[in-house]
Amino acid sequence: MTAVLMAVTILCLMVPLYVYGGYPLALWLMTLGRPDVTHRRGDATPSVTLIISCYNEAAIIRDKLENALALDYPRDRLTILVVSDGSDDGTDDIVREFASQGVKLIRQEGRLGKTMGLNMAMEQVSTDITVFSDANAMYAPDAIGRLVRNFADEQVGYVVGAALYTDSDSGASARNENLYWKYELAIKSMESRLHSVVGGDGAIYAIRSRLWEPLQQKDINDFVNPLQIIAKGYRGVFDSEARCFEETAGDFDREIARKERIVNRSIRGLMRVKETMNPARTGVFAWQVVSHKFLRWLIPLFLVLAAIGSALLATQGFVLFQLVTLGAVLLLLLAVTGHLARDKNALPAWVSVPYYFVMVNLYSLKGILRALRGDTQVAWTNVRSKEGS
Repeated sequence: MTAVLMAVTILCLMVPLYVYGGYPLALWLMTLGRPDVTHRRGDATPSVTLIISCYNEAAIIRDKLENALALDYPRDRLTILVVSDGSDDGTDDIVREFASQGVKLIRQEGRLGKTMGLNMAMEQVSTDITVFSDANAMYAPDAIGRLVRNFADEQVGYVVGAALYTDSDSGASARNENLYWKYELAIKSMESRLHSVVGGDGAIYAIRSRLWEPLQQKDINDFVNPLQIIAKGYRGVFDSEARCFEETAGDFDREIARKERIVNRSIRGLMRVKETMNPARTGVFAWQVVSHKFLRWLIPLFLVLAAIGSALLATQGFVLFQLVTLGAVLLLLLAVTGHLARDKNALPAWVSVPYYFVMVNLYSLKGILRALRGDTQVAWTNVRSKEGS
């Protein structure tokens, strides 16, 4: 019985180590010697529709539209659509002010969620390429051109740009999110060189318009849509030079709640396109999506089982598991210290990092449990406002 408990505990300890360290290391080894770009690029200027999704973005939508209109892409080749999911703060009125400059407003009544709004918008798209963006994502002038150059390769079905944070020094929450995001961008780059970047980014990603297929209301569009494209036999690539800039959520509570919503919707979405986890269908990408997404979402379950197993084995005198248990207790104590702090954004790194790690995994677990109960959030709110928490 002890041998079985030890085997299960070791397995549960190894999975998080593999996901956070082993998988990136394997990607690095598998892409050693490969060029930075493993597909063809070109200089063509295909017709593009930029779809901007928003809900109650009156504070930022004017800046976003001015940013979009100033992009360094032939104006006669660029259509700008704004999808408003029942905004009631004056967002739509601001968008209408730009109608004379060719900006089109699509209003969705009833707060049906971003995904349904995109379904509605895509019915009006007739361009070669569609670029998806959020209202708070400010594009570099050459961002569209950088995205579309990758479609010169007929095997490329979607392209993901690099969303960079502008407030990484504004507090402990922003620093932790920025550190995590740099880690993610490095993984995206290696995944792209090997086969395909796993998933899109709602702030900046593009697809061949003809590859779109209507999504279900509970789908998270920038994850399910790319998986559908992979299932059709295409690649998805990451272009680090196609950049946009945005701010983090601003504090731990909002950022952690956002993670819960993402996991809640994504795990259901992966089950919708589960053929992408079949190596006979998608080759090495199946390993990528299982390692980068599926196993990562399950890490909270593995950590709980590892903690219980280690505690039981520690009582039997196994020194290794006594040390693991001691480490787990210390991690939790630091996380509780962070949780009880009045000003979490002033936390030192030795407290904020354990707090961020524990809370992200705790809320990821909540997202999984909600998904298993069939509870999936379809409407979204602005994470920069108090509503978004």
